[in-house]
Amino acid sequence: MTMARSFVSCDPETCLASCLPRDVTRSVLGHRRVTMNLDITGHGTWLVRLDEGTVTYGRGGVAHPTSTIRTDAATLGDLLAGRVSVADAFLSGALEIRGSMTTVLAIGGTLAPDVELPTRAQARETSAYGVRTGYLEVGAPGTRPVVLLHGLGANNSSMLPVLADLASDHRVICPDLPGFGSSAAPAWRYTPEQLHRWLRAFLDVVDARGAALIGHSLGGRVALELALRDPDAVTGLVLLCPAMAFRRRRRLTSLARLLPQDVARLPLAVPPRLLHAGTRAGLRALLADPDVVPRHWYEAAADEWELSLRHASRRRALWSALLGLYLDEPFGETGLWDRISGLEVPALFLWGDRDTLVPARFDRHVTSAVPTARSVTLRACGHVPQFEQPETTLRLIREQLAVTSRRGAVGKRRPKRARPGAGTGRIA
Repeated sequence: MTMARSFVSCDPETCLASCLPRDVTRSVLGHRRVTMNLDITGHGTWLVRLDEGTVTYGRGGVAHPTSTIRTDAATLGDLLAGRVSVADAFLSGALEIRGSMTTVLAIGGTLAPDVELPTRAQARETSAYGVRTGYLEVGAPGTRPVVLLHGLGANNSSMLPVLADLASDHRVICPDLPGFGSSAAPAWRYTPEQLHRWLRAFLDVVDARGAALIGHSLGGRVALELALRDPDAVTGLVLLCPAMAFRRRRRLTSLARLLPQDVARLPLAVPPRLLHAGTRAGLRALLADPDVVPRHWYEAAADEWELSLRHASRRRALWSALLGLYLDEPFGETGLWDRISGLEVPALFLWGDRDTLVPARFDRHVTSAVPTARSVTLRACGHVPQFEQPETTLRLIREQLAVTSRRGAVGKRRPKRARPGAGTGRIA
């Protein structure tokens, strides 16, 4: 993604004095204490403090800030003046974020409130199914709603490429799933069935029932579960490397059923530096070619992962969700593969041929079970197509949204069965 760059440099003190909001009590940050270091190329380090809605700034920084931003003076000026959003600056590489990206995105939503900027995400909170749920929202309220659902262990920032692309002509809503990001972590069993109940309630609360759902990995599985159980809640599906039930017998199923979910509450005995290195290496292993994604993305994603693991309730949620996917029943009355043939909404399944988590061989099983769905395998792609192959992924998403738009215009009805293999494809 490219970003129009400003050629006018900005003195940080002048920009902060004239453009930084002083009162954010009406935002989700209104009752939080936040410290953010601004590392500005050629201008040293500046500190922004948020103390229950009051914002101050000054020279210098703190040792352990909530977040750190690294950028140049021109980008800082563009951010503060509303010429560019945090999402666009991060995706273009003009802005590097360490620590809590959730916090930086929330602050970004308070900047230049009088300037219209389609990709400026507003951080919001609501209660859905009894769970405090944080979410990002962009786009005009009257446009078509699209809901983005992130994967296991991630948060809504992992969907930023999709959010930024669709913001110009859709109402885009991107929640943190329960147990992840800025949402609360109830002591649930985090199964697809349980999470679909939360998702149904969330759509009602944010007035997005009938939205198109775009889900990645775990988010794709949850979106699929809602579409199977309540097809009227969904206009269509785009599933990016969705976590699907293993069709063959899993060797450790019996043991997994016996593992206590609360074991994940035990403290981690891993040095922070080793944890960060391991997390970053694990993220790189998700991609077919790790070098296609800039290093600052790995650093930001690894930081968010580590922040989540510091909390016992979030470690439990992660472990429970992992067990929920591993134990997902493939066949029988509640089995995914015996129910998926009844999928009524238009769906695009997108796979990576070098995905080490969700094998692309699921493609042929989906094609056989749901011949009306479109199933596409990307070549030289791993588990995160929205970052690995953004242009192709976003083109396919928009093509599918056009299908769901036509369906919404004529009313919901079960599509005619297509011949097996009609919706398959491979893309280089």
